[in-house]
Parts: sequence; structure tokens; C-alpha cells
Amino acid sequence: MARDLHELPKLRDSLSFLYVEHCRIEQDDASIALWDQEGCTPVPCAALSVLMLGPGCSITHAAVRALAENGCSVVWVGEEGVRCYAAATGETRRAYRLLKQAEKVCDAEQHREVVWRMYEKRFGYRLERTLSLNQIRGMEGARMRDAYAEAASTYGVEWKGRAYDRHNWNAGDPVNRALSAANACLNGLCHAAIVSGGYSPALGFIHVGKQLSFVYDIADLYKTEISIPVAFRTVGESTVDLGTRVRHAMRDAFREQRVLQRILPDIDEVLDLAGHTPDEDPLDSDSALPTALWEELWGADAAVTEQGA
Repeated sequence: MARDLHELPKLRDSLSFLYVEHCRIEQDDASIALWDQEGCTPVPCAALSVLMLGPGCSITHAAVRALAENGCSVVWVGEEGVRCYAAATGETRRAYRLLKQAEKVCDAEQHREVVWRMYEKRFGYRLERTLSLNQIRGMEGARMRDAYAEAASTYGVEWKGRAYDRHNWNAGDPVNRALSAANACLNGLCHAAIVSGGYSPALGFIHVGKQLSFVYDIADLYKTEISIPVAFRTVGESTVDLGTRVRHAMRDAFREQRVLQRILPDIDEVLDLAGHTPDEDPLDSDSALPTALWEELWGADAAVTEQGA
């Protein structure tokens, strides 16, 4: 029987993410369970936002259905979560936010305004409209360099700059590996929130042209606050079992800083949709409900004539 999605926990009230690898995921009543060499671990997927499946995972059809019915996004990722291969659908069935996002992406003036609001959100203050985009990018580069230098100084970590080889994970120094793992967790959480809210991960404004462009746009709002300090602090404590410790630290940071409560309101703010999105929609309570057909160019009578011709 179809679930009314309004019965499910709100995204802001959910747990952030769970990363698993080398296990089998099966349905367990209305939820799921993880099976590995140590036995069975039940997972309450109704309260989980995103399940990240790493290498060595297999999942049953029934488990995927249970996750989808409970509004939990599923993301298939590479080792340590640093690559995203695919993602399943989120909670909402309505297209309001996606249509507004597409409108703003395709209109040059609205696109520019969203870019400005995104940068202002990062800087924390209003930017002068006389600045060029290249000047803003230069300011953003300086902001990121300052964030790295401050974190390195605070946690006593040697910093030689952001450098990593996507094809050789172990070639990077510990802090660059930690940054990649932390950013992967942040990207995964933002991806889940974007899909859950009915936005497209591909329709970006600052980043463009990739299937996860909008994910990168939104994750960049939180990097200096969350993933950079977490990565440097974790390396400053120890480089042992770095990937697992970074993921645990990111999960704690997401909870302490209430990131899930902030992402969708922040997206609505930068897209200038705050207060305009519908709270209720029959499409969410009935995923099979037929929708109206587009008739603007010809009108209903002409559309019927064309169909009957």
C-alpha cells in the first residue's frame, strides 16, 4: 500500500547518513538490516536521510523498496565515499521546486542573482554589485586559502595546499585524504537533501555541466564551517584509521550544527523561494495521481483535435 509521504519524519528531524561497505542489505519488516561477518544489524531507515553504499555491498529489491517508501535516499559510492556513481529517488513526488530551479537556471538575469546570493551566503555579507564575477571568484579563492591556513594553525597540521590524485587515493597526504573524505560526506548529505526537496542535483548555478553541479553549489556553503575544520582536527589527533574517523566526526558535526535543518531553507533562500513553496500537495500522497497536460500554446480544444487527428 502506498505511503503518505507526509507521515514520514521531516528531513530536518532525520539522522544524517550511514556509510556501509562489504555487507548485504536486506529488508527487515518495514525497515532494513545489514548482514556482515559479525552478524545482523537492524537499521531504522525511516529516520535516516541517506544510505551510502561502498564497495562490496549488495542490496535486495525489497530493501531498496523499503528505503524508498521511508524517504531514505540511496547513494552508491566508491571507496571511502569519495566518488558518487548513482543515487535513488528521494521523498517528494512534486515538481514545483524543480520547475522553479530550471526557470532560474535558464534565465540569465535570475541565474546571475542566484550566483550573487550563493556567494553572499558564503561570505556572510552583502557584496557590492559593481564587483565582477572574476573579482568575486578571486575573493572566494582568498577566503578558502585563509580557511585552510587557519585550520592548519589551529590544529597543528602541516599544510602544503589542496592536492590529490583522483586515480590514486593513497598518494595524497593525510590532510588531503581527510578533506576528500569529509567533503564526500558533505556532498552525500547535500545530495540527499536536494533530492528530498524535489530539486535537481544537475542544475547548478556556480558549478555547471555535471550531474552533481547543484550538489557542489550547496555543499560549498558549508565547507569552511564543517568539512575543513573536521578534516584538520581529525588529522591533528591521529592519522590512524583516517577515513572511518573522519566520517564519524562529520556525522557528529552534522548533528551538532543541525545541518539537516538548514539545507532546504538555505536552498530556498538562495533561490529566492522562501515562503513560496507549497506545504501540501496531493501528488505526495498519491504517487500515481495523474497530472494536468501542458496546453499553453494551442489550448485545450486544439490539443484534443491534434490528439484525435
